[in-house]
Amino acid sequence: MTRRLAEVAKKVGVSEATVSRVLNGKAGVSEATREAVLTALDVLGYERPTQLRGERARLVGLVLPELQNPIFPAFAEVVGGALAQQGFTPVLCTRTVGGVSEADYVDLLLQQQVSGVVFAGGLYTQSGVVHDHYLRLIDRRLPTVMVNAAADHWEFPRVSCDDTIAVEQSLGHLRALGHERIGLIVGPPDHMPSIRKLDAFRAQGGERVEHTMHSLEGGHAAAVKLLRQQVTGIICGSDPLALGAIRAARREGLRVPADVSVIGYDDSALMNCVDPPLTTVRQPIEAMGRAVVELLVSQIDGAAVATGELLFEPELVVRSSTGRMGALAV
Repeated sequence: MTRRLAEVAKKVGVSEATVSRVLNGKAGVSEATREAVLTALDVLGYERPTQLRGERARLVGLVLPELQNPIFPAFAEVVGGALAQQGFTPVLCTRTVGGVSEADYVDLLLQQQVSGVVFAGGLYTQSGVVHDHYLRLIDRRLPTVMVNAAADHWEFPRVSCDDTIAVEQSLGHLRALGHERIGLIVGPPDHMPSIRKLDAFRAQGGERVEHTMHSLEGGHAAAVKLLRQQVTGIICGSDPLALGAIRAARREGLRVPADVSVIGYDDSALMNCVDPPLTTVRQPIEAMGRAVVELLVSQIDGAAVATGELLFEPELVVRSSTGRMGALAV
């Protein structure tokens, strides 16, 4: 008990006596200090006293699938900053293969009495699969927001980038450059955002498609198959996929963009610094992140929030990985 008092007091910057007063529910402590002590208790992993467990902590779970793709740390930075401005502390939860699962994190967050949860790239992206941990959130009526969730069957507010427009922009750009044999690389067949991109691609007359895992290696393997079909333009469902496609083109003895043009998706960090600088579709992460926090805080405050999908329009950022069909490299 003494150790717990000392750690919490140090974390908040108050005396152990003040921490003791909060934990014992005594008067004489400001509301701001009281909230700070309870939040520190949660962050340090200590259980709240029984009489305080009914109150939700000013913590928000931020559940991400990975941190290797730069778009996820960028999103976490935007959401974390916006949450801090509202007086909330983000708790970052990253899934690991063979380790802590998304369901495990939900259990941990519920035990910590968090005020809400934000999911980005969650398991909800799997078509036709129902995951029980989302049902637990619904049962608890815990404020929740999903990002890029093409999942109308979940009763949560959703914030997404418009995949249809992203594909239309990419195809329009390549066709304007004279490309006719264009391929698409997207994620697994049951990945809902990939399904949306595929539907848009086919609606615009696209035929050559490869499904793969969202990684540089996956992009490489899929691009080899497309290049052997003699495509001259490749649209990718993420920037790592696009980098893999560029690597594949070079190993096949082709030049980018003189022989093949490649377009990514996300405009994640440093894509203007790779060789060649990547043409990509930029997700408006700043606007999307702030919308996520606004929806979440509104729920926490008890306001009614629509459970539909809020779509944001992406922007095609043209750099040097795309060029006119048949143009010579300079």
